[in-house]
Formats: sequence, structure tokens, C-alpha cells
Amino acid sequence: MMQCHCHHHRATIFFPPVPNPKTLLHLRRPDPSRYRPLRSYLRAALDPSCPRNFSPDSASDLSRRQNALVVFPEDAGTPIGHGGRREEHEDEITRKKVIEEYSLVTRRVPRFPGSIDFARAESPDPPPAVLRRLLLDSDDLALKRALEVRRGVASETLKDALRAGRLRINYSAKIVSSLPEFIDRVVIGAAALKLMPEFAHLSFNARAKSYIQSSGVVALVKWLKHNHMTFPKIGKIICKCSGDLQLVRRVCAWLKSIHVKGESLGFVLLKASCILERSLDELKEIVSYLESNGVRKDWMGFVVSRCPQILSLSMEELELRAKFYLHMGMNENDFGTMVYDYPRALGYFSLEDMASKVQYLKEFGLTTEEVGRLLAFKPHLMGCSIEERWKPLVKYLYYLGVQRDGMKRVLMVKPIVFCIDLETTIAPKVRFLQDIGVRNEAIGGVLVRFPSFLTYSLYKKIRPVVIFLMTKAGVTQGDIGKVIALDPQLVGCSITKKLDGNVKYFLSLGIRLPTLGEMIANFPMLLRYNIDSLRPKYRYLRRVMVRPLKDLIEFPRFFSYSLDDRIIPRYEIMVANRVNFKLRYMLVGSDEEFNKRVQDAVERRKRFETGYASASTSDDEESIMVPVSSS
Repeated sequence: MMQCHCHHHRATIFFPPVPNPKTLLHLRRPDPSRYRPLRSYLRAALDPSCPRNFSPDSASDLSRRQNALVVFPEDAGTPIGHGGRREEHEDEITRKKVIEEYSLVTRRVPRFPGSIDFARAESPDPPPAVLRRLLLDSDDLALKRALEVRRGVASETLKDALRAGRLRINYSAKIVSSLPEFIDRVVIGAAALKLMPEFAHLSFNARAKSYIQSSGVVALVKWLKHNHMTFPKIGKIICKCSGDLQLVRRVCAWLKSIHVKGESLGFVLLKASCILERSLDELKEIVSYLESNGVRKDWMGFVVSRCPQILSLSMEELELRAKFYLHMGMNENDFGTMVYDYPRALGYFSLEDMASKVQYLKEFGLTTEEVGRLLAFKPHLMGCSIEERWKPLVKYLYYLGVQRDGMKRVLMVKPIVFCIDLETTIAPKVRFLQDIGVRNEAIGGVLVRFPSFLTYSLYKKIRPVVIFLMTKAGVTQGDIGKVIALDPQLVGCSITKKLDGNVKYFLSLGIRLPTLGEMIANFPMLLRYNIDSLRPKYRYLRRVMVRPLKDLIEFPRFFSYSLDDRIIPRYEIMVANRVNFKLRYMLVGSDEEFNKRVQDAVERRKRFETGYASASTSDDEESIMVPVSSS
């Protein structure tokens, strides 16, 4: 403010606020020649010795430009002080000159602090690119504050548009908070609209609202929310799409056509890095190639949902990956099943990683075809790390006494063992075997004969079976380790459907619980047979063979032999030759050994009948000389 005093009155002149030149928010560096007339006018207005020959009326004929900033020269004169009439006259002229000069400059419409003045259309750099560069590279605090103000206005405008689209207030706030990049895009778009004649006279708020309406973001947000997408995913998807937002809708419609479910659309769009940059024809070509190699069309949505990276592959890379598996002996059915079971085996890992894992599996003695069958059966092996998963497991199994052939069997029978964690899953089960009395040298054999033992839950499966054997089946604590070592498959049996029914059946035969425990310790497989196959054998033993229950207790392995192929034919041979053996010598051995044993018994009987038989008989083998009935 400058005050002018005279003898009769005092005039007060108000100058516009003088901004700091460092805070000028022009997108282009202004041409100094543009401000030369302004500087001359200011000097003339402030210097009484300069001629004053310009009219204030000419100011109305000049064009105005919105948001321009006035730069006052640093060498401006000092305000005029007291004086006589001459000074008063000079002050009046100075006031008129300043007012006239100020009218030559575009008046700034007061909006809000930090308003930005954008360049004219003749600017060689497009305003969006310039503003983006300012957003990223500028260190000017005033500029950053101005941009934050514009962001805030754009955010509020977007919230109003979402609420106008009948979205809840809290939904609108959540969506806007997840769209920081789109807010910057609104600021840039509103700046670009100012260069168009039909939008040049509008305020920033109006231009931002127009840009939001033309982008179709409100309708897209409602559509994505209808397809079960969360607000963070909606924000990431919209920010990821740098061009036409309707492209998101078209891609989603195509994904639905290949059976991708609505709740998986957001995951696919975010994980498939360049899916929004590819044409629908390229995406359809990928799907057609997979269908031609055994991946069924109704599987495609499940495959893409679990591994969206497949849609990011080029056709050349996809063909190389498919041939990598097909050259290992897989047919189309095996390949399609593998991709369905574990799509990441095809689209996630690099070819070098896949080749190194196949080579490592071959070191166990597997051929290329065997590796192909193994990966077709358990493609999850491709998701395991050699250094972090396989090598520590191999060293641990070798320490337990498992050799290369045993590891190959474990790999072929239960390949998932090579996918589970060593410290949290395998090691506790090995320690449990040691705790129940299984010898260290026998643990390796247990794991090789029954690799599934390592996949069962220790507290839900293994421990309950062991407790059942010790409490309900009569197995003593000293024999439980022997039982598990002889038949680890018992751990895989259901207590309610198998073990409990078998125990009750044997107890119903008159066998006491401690005796049953001894029978199980000698032949643990006794509890794994079906009761329907046990009943005919027991009935034949008691009614036809007329054997006591004691014989069954001494030789519980009797139930392991076939009734039609082993028990009945050999018993008939014994009846025909009028000899009788214990169950052990009746059933054990091949047919040649059994026939030789029968012939020896017949000869001994003949010598006995003629008086030349030896008075002593073998302790292990008994021959009854009384003829056996054939009934």
C-alpha cells in the first residue's frame, strides 16, 4: 500500500499482492520479451521524470489471460512522499499510470491458494507431459503445495461424481483413497482441457468434472464392484489402465467368456502384467493354443485364475514351454491335466529354472520319460526350490539310511514328500518314531516302505492310531515300535472304519486282549484285512479242518493266504495222502516244497506202518498216523 499526502486530502493506492518470482507456476519458462513492456510501464509509473503520454482507456482493448502472475521489477522506485501541489499532481498522475498499467495485465480470478497457470496451445510440450514432469521432479515447495490443492479438488470432484452415481459415501471415500494415480490423471486431463476453446473459460472444478464424466470411471467402478472386486483392487486396476477405461470392461467380458469367475477377475487383471496392453486377438490365440494341447475349454477359467501370468506370455515363449514338457513323453491328456493341476508349472517359472529341476530329478536314476510321468502326476515339484527344499531333504534321508534307490521309490510313490517342509513336517514325525521305540536303523526302511507316513498329520492321524493300538488292541509299550516298524501302513488305516471293527471281531472269537496284542505284534497286518475275507477262512479252519483256536493264535498269518488258491487245495492234498501238518508248514513255502514235505510224511508213515519207522519225530513237524477223514 502506498499513501500520498497533500494539503487538503490524502489518497491511498492499493497495489496487487506481489508474488515471489520463484513460485511462478508456468508450465513453460516465460519469454522475457513478454514482460519488457510491463517493466517500462512500471518504471514510467514510478519515475516522475519519465513522460506520461498513455491513456487508461486503452486498457480495455487488450486481451486478458486467466491466472497470469504480475512480476514487479526489483528496481522499482520508492513511494512518493509529501510535497506541494506539484507533488500532488504527480501523485495523481502516478496513481492513474499504475492503475492503467495494472489494467494491461490479465486480472487474476481469485479461486484458491496455489492456482496453476497453464501454457498456451502454442507450447511445444503438451501440458500433461509437463505437469507429469513437475509432479515427479519438482523440488519447489510452493509448486508441490499448489499441486496438492489441485489433487484435493480433483478428489472431492471425483467423490461427488461417485455419490451422484448412487454409491455410498463411505464407498466413495474408499475408492478415491485407492486412486492416487487417477487423481493425478484428472489434474492433467483438466489442464489439457483448458487448451480447448470450449473449456478455456471454465474453472478447474468444471474441467475436472467434465474429464471425470468423459472417462466413464463412475460406471466402471460400479460394474467392477458388482463383480465382487474389493476397493483396493478397483483402484489398482483403474490406475493400471493408462488409456481408455472401457478397455477394462472389454477384457473382463472376455475373461468371463472363458469361465473366469467374477471374484477372480481382479486377481487376473492385476497379476497378468500386460493384459490391458494386449489385443483380444492375442489373448484368444493363447487360449486356442492351450486348447489344442489338451487343456479343456471349461478348465481355462480355472487355469487363468490360478496363474494369470500365462496371458502375459508371447506365443513363441508359450510354445517353447509347452514343447519342454511334451518332449518328455507327455501326451496331450497328460499335458492338459498337468496344466489344470498346477498352472504355474507352465506360466510362472523360467525355462532355465525348469530345466535345472528336471536335471536334478534325473540324478535319482529316473529317465526322461519317467520324469515326464512324474511331473504329469505331481507338477507341484516344479514349484520347489532345489537349494532350499530338495538338497536338505536328500541329506536328511541319507542320514536316516535311505539310499539312492530308496529315494527314487519315495519320489515315485509319494512325490509330495519332496514338496513338504523338512523342519516342520518331516523331522517331528521321525522323532516320534524314535520316541515310540523304532530303532534308528529301521526308520529309513519305514519311510521307504510307506512314504505316505510323512504326509499324515502327527496329532490328527499318527498319534491317535498308536494310542488306539496300545489301549484298545492290547499292544504293549515295548512292542508298539516293532508293530509300526513291521507294518507302518497301519498308520494309514481309519480307526472307526477299519481298526476298531477288526479288534472287536477277533475279541468275539474268544481271543483275550493280551493275546490279541501278541498276535498283532507277530503279524500287524492282521488288523488291515477286511472282515468279509476273515470270516470264510475262520469258518473253514474250525468247521472243515477242525483245528482249535490255539492253532490260529500260534499262526495268525493264516489269514494272509488265499482260501481258494492256497488253503483249500493244500488241505485236500493232505487229506488225500492221510497226513496232517501244523498251519505253519501247511501254508508256508512254494507248491514244490509242500509236495516234497507231503511225500516225506507219506514215506515216514509207510515205514512206521511196516515197523521200520523211527520212534522219534521232529519237534517242528508232526505227522499223525491216524487216517484223516475226507469230509
